[in-house]
Amino acid sequence: MTPRDTIEIDGRTPFAGPLKVQLAALCRRKGKSGPEVLMVTSSNGRWILPKGWPMEGVKDWNAALVEAWEEGGVKKARVSKKPLGSYISTKISAFGDEEPCLTWVYGARVTKMSKDYPEAGRRDRRWIPLREAARLVTEDGLREILKRL
Repeated sequence: MTPRDTIEIDGRTPFAGPLKVQLAALCRRKGKSGPEVLMVTSSNGRWILPKGWPMEGVKDWNAALVEAWEEGGVKKARVSKKPLGSYISTKISAFGDEEPCLTWVYGARVTKMSKDYPEAGRRDRRWIPLREAARLVTEDGLREILKRL
């Protein structure tokens, strides 16, 4: 992965300079009526994938799985070493600053969940049918990844 010099966000906003990178886990399971995706709430209440920053000394796919544990309670999953894709997201700091990020998405087949996990008191989590998840997310690139599954 190499940062781009210029990139368009949402097809209209130019951004010059290197992008920060985040890693997301697209956690899936077989539901009663088809595939389901684990979604968690962001700090402002939007439904998102568990995601976070790269971790020194940890492979990206494993860092995505750590985020799935911390934010969603995924205790056991088989994660892909190859990303499903990437999309541009906007990280909003505690001070309200907006920062564009390139988010790499790693697929994970979940086999075990925990009711008790580090951010259980801060986030809601829900297993959502794949098609509904694609309608809930606000990032176009993530919506496209979900639609491809």
